[in-house]
Amino acid sequence: MNTEGLSKTDLQQAAEQALPVEVVVEQPAPEPEPAPAPPAPIPGVDDSSLYIHRELSQLQFNIRVLEQALDESYPLLERLKFLLIFSSNLDEFFEIRVAGLKKQINFAREQAGADGLLPSQALARISDIAHEQVERQYALLNDVLLPALAKHQINFIRRRYWTTKLKAWVRRYFRDEIAPIITPIGLDPTHPFPLLVNKSLNFIVELEGVDAFGRDSGLAIIPAPRLLPRIIRVPEEIGGAGDNYVFLSSMIHAHADDLFQGMKVKGCYQFRLTRNADLSVDTEDVEDLARALRGELFSRRYGDAVRLEVVDTCPKHLSDQLLKQFNLGESELYRVNGPVNLTRLFSITGLESHPELQYTPFTPVIPKLLQNSDNIFNVVGKQDILLLHPFESFTPVVDLLRQAAKDPHVLAIKQTLYRSGANSEIVDALVEAARNGKEVTAVIELRARFDEESNLQLASRLQQAGAVVIYGVVGFKTHAKMMLILRRENGELRRYAHLGTGNYHAGNAKLYTDYSLLTADVALGEDVSKLFNQLIGMGKTLRMKKLLHAPFTLKKTLLDLIAFETQQASEGKPAQIMAKFNSLTDPKVIRALYKASQAGVKIDLVVRGMCCLRPGVPGVSHNIQVRSIIGRFLEHTRVFYFLNGGDEKIYLSSADWMERNLDKRVETCFPVEGRKLILRVKKELESYLSDNTQAWVLQPDGRYLRTSPSGNANPRSAQAGLLEKLTTPQVR
Repeated sequence: MNTEGLSKTDLQQAAEQALPVEVVVEQPAPEPEPAPAPPAPIPGVDDSSLYIHRELSQLQFNIRVLEQALDESYPLLERLKFLLIFSSNLDEFFEIRVAGLKKQINFAREQAGADGLLPSQALARISDIAHEQVERQYALLNDVLLPALAKHQINFIRRRYWTTKLKAWVRRYFRDEIAPIITPIGLDPTHPFPLLVNKSLNFIVELEGVDAFGRDSGLAIIPAPRLLPRIIRVPEEIGGAGDNYVFLSSMIHAHADDLFQGMKVKGCYQFRLTRNADLSVDTEDVEDLARALRGELFSRRYGDAVRLEVVDTCPKHLSDQLLKQFNLGESELYRVNGPVNLTRLFSITGLESHPELQYTPFTPVIPKLLQNSDNIFNVVGKQDILLLHPFESFTPVVDLLRQAAKDPHVLAIKQTLYRSGANSEIVDALVEAARNGKEVTAVIELRARFDEESNLQLASRLQQAGAVVIYGVVGFKTHAKMMLILRRENGELRRYAHLGTGNYHAGNAKLYTDYSLLTADVALGEDVSKLFNQLIGMGKTLRMKKLLHAPFTLKKTLLDLIAFETQQASEGKPAQIMAKFNSLTDPKVIRALYKASQAGVKIDLVVRGMCCLRPGVPGVSHNIQVRSIIGRFLEHTRVFYFLNGGDEKIYLSSADWMERNLDKRVETCFPVEGRKLILRVKKELESYLSDNTQAWVLQPDGRYLRTSPSGNANPRSAQAGLLEKLTTPQVR
C-alpha cells in the first residue's frame, strides 16, 4: 500500500482496521568499520618494563612463604613455622635490602637499575606491600593458627584469661626470674634515651608521679635482656592439662608497677627497632680482615634504624616520640597485634608432645655402593657418586673427610668453608687431620652474612690445630663449595674431590636441597687443584679443562651456551634451556634469555626467590616460563641444562644467575658426566617443572599464581616424589 497523500486520520483508521501500512524509514548510511588497531610495539630487550625490581621480587618470595601457613595440607606446627620463617625473612629483608636502599638515598647516590625504579620509589612500594602483609600475618596468627593450636591444647594464655592461681604464679616468677635481671631506665636530662640493640624487645612506659629525687619526666624504657625467654611454659599444676605458655611481654606488662615503686604506670607498650645489619668493611684499606670484622660485628648491633614495630595499643604520641628518636617516618612504623618478635615462637614448633602436628621424620638413603664398602676411596676411585640432599644422606661427605683424616696414605686436604659452624663434624675431621700430621688448608669466607662470628671462631679453632687458614680473596667472596684430598696410591699421587651446590653444614643438609659430587676424575681433580692454588697463592688465571669458575669463565660460558641455543632455534633446529637456581637478577643473562625466547628457544626456569625477568611478554619472553617451588625443604640446588644440538649438557653449580655470583664471587660450576647421571639429573629437574601442588608460576605483571591439578590430573609434588623414591619414613 502506498501511503503517499494519506492524512494522519486516514493512517490511524487504517491501523485500527489492521490494514497493513507500508512505512518507509530512511536508514542512516552505514559507518565505515574502524581500522584495526596497530599491534602493540614489542619492547626492546633493554626496555625497563621488562625487568622486575629485585627487592620487590624478594618481597614476593617472602609472601609466598607466608602463604604456606594457610595451606591445610601441612601439619599445624609446620604451618606456624612458615609464618615464623616469614618473620625471620622480613627481618633480614629490612636489615639488608631496605637498609641498602635507604643508604643510597641518604648518601645521594640514588641509581635506578634495569627496572628503572629509583630507591625512593622502590621504598614506597615496599612500605605499602610490607604493611599489608604484616597485618595479614598477625591476623593469620591470631584468628587461624592460635585457635587451631588451642584445639590441640597448645595455649598462649592472654592476661585477661589468667586465673587467680596463674596470676600468683606469674607474680612469683616475675619477682624471682625477671625483676632481678631487668634494668628500667627513666628518661631525663641525665638519663638520655638508651642505645638499643638491633631487634631487641623493649617497652616504653608512661609514668605519673614524682620519684625520690623529684624527677617527673613521665617516661621510661625497659629493655628486655636477650637471655630471658620470650615465652614461658606454665607448670601443668598451674595451667592445667596440655602445653600452656605465657608471653614474657605479658608478664612485664602485668608487673611494670613493681619496677617503678611509688609511681603510677599509665601504660606499658612493647616495641622493637630494626637496624641496618650489613657490614661495611673496606677490604682495600684493611691489613687484617679478621680484626676489622670483629670491630664491625659490634657495630652491626647499633646500625642506622630502618623499621619500628610497636604494639597496636601504643598511643600515637608515644609512637611519634619513638619515630622522632630514631629518625624514622610514619611509613616506617608497623603496628602489630601481638608480640613484636614472633621468631621466638620457633621454640615450640618441635614439641615432643605433638609429633602428629609435625612432618613425618625420614631417614635419608645412603647409596648401596657406599653401604657395602668400608673404604669410600675404593668406591669413588672407580666411579662418580652423586648425592641429592636431604633425600640422600650427607654422611658420605663427612665420612670421606673422616677417613682422609685417619688414612696414612692421605697427604693433604684443602677445603672451602662458607657456612659450616665452628663445631660441625666437618670441622672436627679437619682438626683431627691437622693433628694427625696432614697438610690441611682451609679457605674460610669470613664475610658470609650473619655467619661472620661463627667463621671467626672456626678460623681460630683450625689455626690452633695446626691448619693453614686463608681468608679468600680481597674483593671477592669465596662462595665455591669444594674439597680436595691428595692421596698416595701405588707410588702415585691421586686426587679425590667433592664439589657441591650447598654448604658444608650437616644441619643445612637436612633442610636444603643440594647436590654433592664425589669424584676421582683426573681432569676435574686437576681443575679443583688449580682453583685452590689461585685462591691460596698468586698468579694469572689458570686454564681449566672441565670446571667453570667465576669471576672468570662461568658467566661467559653461560652466555655462550644460551647464544648457541639461540642460533639453533633461529636455524629451525630444536633448542631448549632448563635451569634451577635461587635467584635471577643479572641483566646481561636476562637479555640473552629474552633474545633466545624471541628466536624460539623453549626456556623453563625454576627460580626460588628473586627473579627480575618477566616471562610471557608477547614477542619477547613468550617462550619462557618461570616457576617457584616452596615446600618442606628450602630449594637450593643450582642445575643448568642445555639441549646443545642433541649433545645434552648439564652443569651443577654453587652460583645463582646474579651479578654478585657471576662477577664478584669465587664460584664453581661442574659438569654432570655419564649418560646415567645426566638422565637422572634431567629427570629430577623435570619433576620440578611438572609440580602442580607446590609451584607458583610467575605472571608477566610480576604476580605469582599457585598451581593446582587441573581436570583429572594427578597431584604431583617434586619434593614428595623424591621423598617417596629416595628415603625411608621413620616410625614415630
